Formats: sequence, structure tokens, C-alpha cells
Amino acid sequence: MSRDMSLCPCGLGEPYDDCCGRFHRGAGTPPSAELLMRARYSAYVVGDRDFLLRTWHDKTRPRLLTVEDGQHWKGLHILGRTGGGLFDTEGTVEFKARYEADGKPGVMHDTSRFVKADGVWYYVDEV
Repeated sequence: MSRDMSLCPCGLGEPYDDCCGRFHRGAGTPPSAELLMRARYSAYVVGDRDFLLRTWHDKTRPRLLTVEDGQHWKGLHILGRTGGGLFDTEGTVEFKARYEADGKPGVMHDTSRFVKADGVWYYVDEV
């Protein structure tokens, strides 16, 4: 198996395979809400719909997930977080994600809410 040594899109500066790639493959789960946020962002970048749906809370998960073909994610910046740590069961992560759609730049500024159930973090919704 070849290892992907390119930098992970999440912005932590680690190789994708050792960073969010391991979560995408199912080799463990992100231990915090922020790391799940970063792994979900990376899943959008690499087009991993299965990971996105798997990490979406079952009460808010869509039956079908569409990802914009003409949208290219360009960078993630975490602005702040509340809770979401190892001993928490809830948390929020505020972020800005840069993208380009149809040749035009854009920024998604959002705060996402996460919950931990049975030791696993899930994305719930936007705050």
C-alpha cells in the first residue's frame, strides 16, 4: 500500500495519510470535536462522502449528500471552539473555509455543533 505523503488539507502540517487520512480509512476516530471538524473538511476536499455521512449525527444526517463538483476547497482556519475535548460530550467549532467555485473565491464562515456518543464525536448542525 502506498502512503500519501502530501500535506493534509486540514492545515495541521502532517502528511494526509497520517493525519485525517487515517480517520477516513476507519483507522480510529477523531478524539476531539476540532479534529473531527478538520477531518470533515478534509473529506470535502478529497470527496469522501462516506466519511461525511458516517460522522454526521443520525438525528440530522441527510439521506443523500451532494458535493458541489465545481467547488474547490482552498484552506481551513479554526477561529475558536467551546468544549469538544476528551472529557466533554458537546462542543462547537467556529471556522472559516476558503473555496473557489466557478473560478470565483469565497469563504464559508460557520460554527458547527458536535456531540460525543459512546466515545465517538459526531457533527450535528450549524449553530
